[in-house]
Amino acid sequence: MKKIPFKRRRKQLTNYRKRLKLIMSGKPRFVVRISNKYVNCQFIKYKPDGDVTIAQFNTIKLSDYGFKGSKNLQSAYLGGFVSGLKALKKGVKKAVLDIGLKTSVKNSRIYASLKGAIEAGVNIPAGKGVMPSDELLKKDELVDVIKKIKGGIK
Repeated sequence: MKKIPFKRRRKQLTNYRKRLKLIMSGKPRFVVRISNKYVNCQFIKYKPDGDVTIAQFNTIKLSDYGFKGSKNLQSAYLGGFVSGLKALKKGVKKAVLDIGLKTSVKNSRIYASLKGAIEAGVNIPAGKGVMPSDELLKKDELVDVIKKIKGGIK
C-alpha cells in the first residue's frame, strides 16, 4: 500500500524537513512572505494544536505612517522593523528566519525585512553579507517614517 504525502507537500507549498529543523530550535520563527503587492512579516510560535501568531505586520498599513509604497526594498525593511517592535512588546527576544520555499538571494526584500527586525531589537542569527546596505535602503529618507513608527506602535 502506497503512502500518500500531505496535501501541502503534494502541492509543493511546505518543505516539512526545513520546517521541522526550524521548529526544533524552540524559538519563534520570523516568517517573511512576499506577495505580488505586499510584504507580510510575522512572528510565529509553534504549538502542538497549531501555530500561534505572536506579532504581524503587512506593508499595506505603511500608509498609516506616511510612507507610500508597499513592496519595494524600503517597505520590506519598514515592515520588518514594525513587526520587530511589536514582537518585542509581546516578549520575543530571539527568533529564527523562515523564508519558506523562496530562494535565498543577497540584498533581497526578505533580507531587508530581516534587517528591519534586527534593528528593532530582536536577536535573529544572520550573516552581514546578505543584508542590503543602508545606502541601498536609502535609510536617510526613512528617518521621519521611523520616528512616526516608534511613536505610534500599538
